[in-house]
Amino acid sequence: MIARGDLALELGERIKLIPDGSNAGQSGSLATSGTRNNIKFDLNGDISDDFFQSTKESSQFRQEYEMRKLKQDEGLDIISEGLETLKNLAHDMNEELDRQVPLIDEIDTKVDKATADLKNNNVRLKETLNKVRSSRNFFIDIILLCVILGIAAYLYK
Repeated sequence: MIARGDLALELGERIKLIPDGSNAGQSGSLATSGTRNNIKFDLNGDISDDFFQSTKESSQFRQEYEMRKLKQDEGLDIISEGLETLKNLAHDMNEELDRQVPLIDEIDTKVDKATADLKNNNVRLKETLNKVRSSRNFFIDIILLCVILGIAAYLYK
């Protein structure tokens, strides 16, 4: 029992050293909770009627707790509204994509057809060009042969 009492007192001192996060009365530094002489430790197992009675400090703590809870609820409401807006935007984007998928598929089909037609036209153009070039070379070759024979005949006469 004595060891428990010492542990309880030591725990009370450790709790006093924990900052409570408020800046009441102090500027620039964290205020620590003041000494709490009315904290009771049940050492003998008897809990009296005044053990759970509300004190000024506990009611202040409850008020601060409720205020923080309200602020947190307000923050969560704002986050909820933002998430609802994001959800609606995502839904609208999904509908727009669903409307555009057939258009994109049609464009893809037309591009594939145009590519195939272009390749076919390139092959035909190449064949035509080879036919024209080979016949032109034949005529050029004949003309050059005639010119060379003419020069040779002139030189040998």
